[in-house]
Amino acid sequence: MPTPLHALLAAGQSAWLDYIDRTMLHNGELVRRIREESLTGMTSNPTIFEKALAQGTAYDAQLTSAPAGATAWELFELVETDDVRNACDIFRGVYDATSGGDGYVSIEVSPASAHDAAATVAEAHRLWANVARPNVMIKVPGTPEGCIALRRLIADGINVNVTLLFAVDAHARVIEAYLGGLEDRVAAGGDVSSIASVASFFVSRVDNEIDKRLGQLGSPAATALLGTAAIANAKLAYALFRERFAGPRWDALAAKGARVQRPLWASTGTKNPAYSDVKYVETLIGADTVNTLPPATLDAFRDHGKVARTVDVHVAEARAQLAAIAALGIDLNAVTDQLLTEGLASFQKSFDTLIAGLEGKAKALGRSVRA
Repeated sequence: MPTPLHALLAAGQSAWLDYIDRTMLHNGELVRRIREESLTGMTSNPTIFEKALAQGTAYDAQLTSAPAGATAWELFELVETDDVRNACDIFRGVYDATSGGDGYVSIEVSPASAHDAAATVAEAHRLWANVARPNVMIKVPGTPEGCIALRRLIADGINVNVTLLFAVDAHARVIEAYLGGLEDRVAAGGDVSSIASVASFFVSRVDNEIDKRLGQLGSPAATALLGTAAIANAKLAYALFRERFAGPRWDALAAKGARVQRPLWASTGTKNPAYSDVKYVETLIGADTVNTLPPATLDAFRDHGKVARTVDVHVAEARAQLAAIAALGIDLNAVTDQLLTEGLASFQKSFDTLIAGLEGKAKALGRSVRA
């Protein structure tokens, strides 16, 4: 039966699941979701793997049979790359049917490399080689150093998901790095037609922080702006995307088969119970976009989501809303800088907790873990 998720795909937006665990890869759930819900991709991150590894026994057999003397980090990368590889295989039908336009699964470099371009490039190459699937995307953070890494990786022919974008200015740097990487590859005689990339622009976290500051002001003008910043910010990011992927520079790359770097709306689960549980889906629908949905948000949208092209309407109003927020003394750049710092710290904490949990699980299974 057709659902709002099918209509979402028809409107030009891909739905990717913001979740992965081994059980769903083997019990048919992911295959069913692709078939019945028009799911076209999947993302993973340290927090998701932390939860998956901590729950149940799905990973115990592999951990028990892993090579002796492995570190907790090596054990994690072993199970992580297996899951992502299997997910890539399940999505391979989508990848082939769209001629490489969709069907991607993301795997993330360590947040410890966020401010080290060379380390990010090296880790990305290792993950790319270990997964060894054309429809894997390597997630790198949207820091200045991440942009340097992005350009090198695109020039090397590696698919990249740039994550933790909060600011339109940061999005502009990412687009420039992507275009530069394509141009570098073309100049070296390489093929760009098989390269894919997305720019993961985080949404609800912007409202969380801006709403907190508006609430502290408490004035009628501030109250009227609650819940507007995140969508307005994302709409300006989409407007930038449309502007940069047009004109002679882009036309020259498109003639070589290059693909646009699609905006991906991340952090789209609604955290404020006063807002609709599909707020960050319904308001950002449009062509050449991806929405990566947590399971609960995907289920909610399938049940009662409304589909209409919204991402490029009322853009002037979006600019006015952000200007009004700035006029109240709230610095959007300071907010987005803070959110990037917090996002990196959160992912690092998840990595640390995950590694500690793996060490404990390995010992409980009767095997030693090398420090």
